[in-house]
Amino acid sequence: MKYLIVGLGNIGAEYQGTRHNIGFTILDALAQASNIVFHTERYGDVATMRLKNCQLVLLKPSTYMNLSGEAVRYWMARENIDISRLLVVVDDLALPFGTIRLKGRGSDGGHNGLANITQLIASADFARLRFGIGNDFPRGMQVDYVLSPPTPEQLEVLPARVTVAVDAIKAFCLSGLTFAMNNFNNK
Repeated sequence: MKYLIVGLGNIGAEYQGTRHNIGFTILDALAQASNIVFHTERYGDVATMRLKNCQLVLLKPSTYMNLSGEAVRYWMARENIDISRLLVVVDDLALPFGTIRLKGRGSDGGHNGLANITQLIASADFARLRFGIGNDFPRGMQVDYVLSPPTPEQLEVLPARVTVAVDAIKAFCLSGLTFAMNNFNNK
């Protein structure tokens, strides 16, 4: 079985380590734990790995967050991956920092990256792993908040929460969405 695991973020040094790039951070941790490296390909940085009987194609789109659908559509077609084996890892303002929620489908929740993917693959029926980044910002400061690094307190818990997210991705591929949801939502 082949899976496409997409971590959303923005390219460029100015975005590295920001809350909005948590998808990149989680995919980097998965790749590092598996001793694989990303290579620049069309529409993003890509790495492939084996996980028991599964092949995972890891994608960090280079299209910037709001145009992530271009990369997802291209790599789904190139690798002949069915929508049921697509998992998008994304930041979520509505969840407390470090909270993980897996869902099999749903709205974009105001997230432009998810909205663009939904539009370009013509379906919202794909799995997503939402990683909470919290919403502790003054009114009108959302953009500054998501494009800034986590607080020192958040950075302290970040490695452990990223490890949980990596384990959730592995569970999704090896045991399916329902198992992963039951074992990692609320963990």
